[in-house]
Amino acid sequence: MNREKLVRRHCPHLEEIDLSSPLTVGNGGFAFTADITGFQTLYGTYEKAFPLCCMAEWAWHTTPRTAAEEGDLIMTEYAHAGRTVRYPVEQKVGNEGVYNWLRHNPHKFNLARVFLVSDGREIKADDVAAISQTLDIFEGRLESRFEVNGTAVKVETICDFESDTLGFSVETDGDFSVRIAFPYGHHGMAASNWNSTNSDKHFSVLRQNSIVRNMDNICYSVGVCGGEIAKITEHVFEIFGGEFTLNFSKCEKNADEKNTNNVLTFAALKERTAATWSDFWLKCGLVDFSQSADLRAAELERRVILSLYLCRIQSCGALPPAETGLTLNSWYGRFHLEMHAWHSAFWAFFGCSELLERSLGWYKAVLPKARANAQFNGFAGARWQKQCCPDGTDSPSPIAPLLIWQQPHILYMLDLVAELGGKGREFLADFWEIVKETADFMCDFAHFEKNGENERFCLVAPIIPAQEEHDPKIVKNPTFELEYWRYGLKIAMKWAEKLEIEIDKSWRTVYNKIADLPHDGEVYLAHENCPTTFVEFNRDHPSMVAALGLLPQDRADAVIMRRTLERVVECWEMDTMWGWDFAMMAMTAARLGEAELAVDLLLLDTPKNAYVASGNNFQRTREDLPLYLPGNGSLLLAVAAIVGRLPKGWTAEVEGILGV
Repeated sequence: MNREKLVRRHCPHLEEIDLSSPLTVGNGGFAFTADITGFQTLYGTYEKAFPLCCMAEWAWHTTPRTAAEEGDLIMTEYAHAGRTVRYPVEQKVGNEGVYNWLRHNPHKFNLARVFLVSDGREIKADDVAAISQTLDIFEGRLESRFEVNGTAVKVETICDFESDTLGFSVETDGDFSVRIAFPYGHHGMAASNWNSTNSDKHFSVLRQNSIVRNMDNICYSVGVCGGEIAKITEHVFEIFGGEFTLNFSKCEKNADEKNTNNVLTFAALKERTAATWSDFWLKCGLVDFSQSADLRAAELERRVILSLYLCRIQSCGALPPAETGLTLNSWYGRFHLEMHAWHSAFWAFFGCSELLERSLGWYKAVLPKARANAQFNGFAGARWQKQCCPDGTDSPSPIAPLLIWQQPHILYMLDLVAELGGKGREFLADFWEIVKETADFMCDFAHFEKNGENERFCLVAPIIPAQEEHDPKIVKNPTFELEYWRYGLKIAMKWAEKLEIEIDKSWRTVYNKIADLPHDGEVYLAHENCPTTFVEFNRDHPSMVAALGLLPQDRADAVIMRRTLERVVECWEMDTMWGWDFAMMAMTAARLGEAELAVDLLLLDTPKNAYVASGNNFQRTREDLPLYLPGNGSLLLAVAAIVGRLPKGWTAEVEGILGV
């Protein structure tokens, strides 16, 4: 396989402003999104459609509380198996300030806007012509050529892998300089409040070759190498020089006396970045569909290559990734643990399990919070959060606290790293506490029922299944969650055996007696109390198919699941699905031997399965989700499932991909 040729034929290229496809450079925990100038020059043009941000996984801002936001959160009470449990679900009258502050804080924020100016004035979209921009994903280099009022400009933009450093090169005969402006943090999509100039909230100090920023709870610096800096206004600085680098780093509060030198030149950064990207592309799993007769093969190949790039720059940090990564804010920049596997599990199948492993250590760091989450309602073990921030604090939400399908995810991902990454006893021992605490909660949460001679363990209300359309007070035994619960316990018992630890009797008991998957004799249902699944609830995630899709076949009956998938295809409201749903269904079809259907589902032409020029999975019916990384990650997971099960007309040359 000519890997360089394969990758380069999918480098995004723009010849006009495309508001759906600004291009991003990054390193997995830091990213910079640029317009067609290679900077964020046309910020206002893009702002409503796709805000241009510079973000880091360490950059979280907390807005100081007002008097109305102080106090304790009022919980919502539910009946659960004969007792009362309490969750932060409803926004109670008089408690709105507390509820919303806790939802919004902390939030990721935009570190800076870096933009080009001409003759000291901001450049407008109408000033720019002769656009030719290419993101060379094989080298990690964004090259932008354009004219501003007839003057030619060439810009190169790169991001270092070993530090949060951006490099810029500007070639022109015109009078251009670069400015860097700093906003106040905000929880919204743009992660910026440009109207707040109050020096009591944030201030910027110039110290030799560094700008030091103090903002409420956080302090960070921007070291400049290769250019001269001048202060223009309180939060705007000008940089002069044809080549320079900007190093962003978190520092101690009130560190304005410190000088944070950045000695990495643009030339050195460019060389190092190209070598690192080349190494990545030469190692990770790849598939070449170019010999396929099916005309859709080139598009699927493009989606695979660009998804690998996008996930590499935004979903490989020390934290679970957010659904819009480090591009802009969704859900205040918080990450959702039920999406972690859809974002990142594919790395194990693409020969890069170490990239998945990077974020799994976070679970150890926040284990005390997960234990407290379980203990709050009298459960054993650790209950993993849903929508949270770096310290593991969960978020009040009408949905999040009642979801449970994130619970087995960590077991699934750990086992992938162990099995496909070739890990030994040391890795298993290191994560054993996580496995044990996760399984302990799962067993304690499962409710024992006895009806005559029939004994079973059930998942009972209040819960919201992966398909978030159901009343949590009546949900019982959701199909996917039941099978995932059992699969997770199977992993936990396997790890105990490998570590020669006595298996907890409750694990085996719940595993053996967990309730059967609910069906009506023909198809699987969303949950046991939902006979109208395909009439009243034929929208959102058809999660029942994941019981034989994401998961390998065990208890799920292939005949019933085939009819279930056929019924979904026949009657589901496809416009209401999300990006990962199409991959989920494709995996189910592949496991059932329905190769042609698997490809059809993966490439289904519907609004939330759109992949724009940048490769981002754009949820077209959601203005707040111009990109959706779980769509990219799940597509790669599905490709690992289908490359060995392709239909007629498809040919795949595969290297380094392990079949699901």
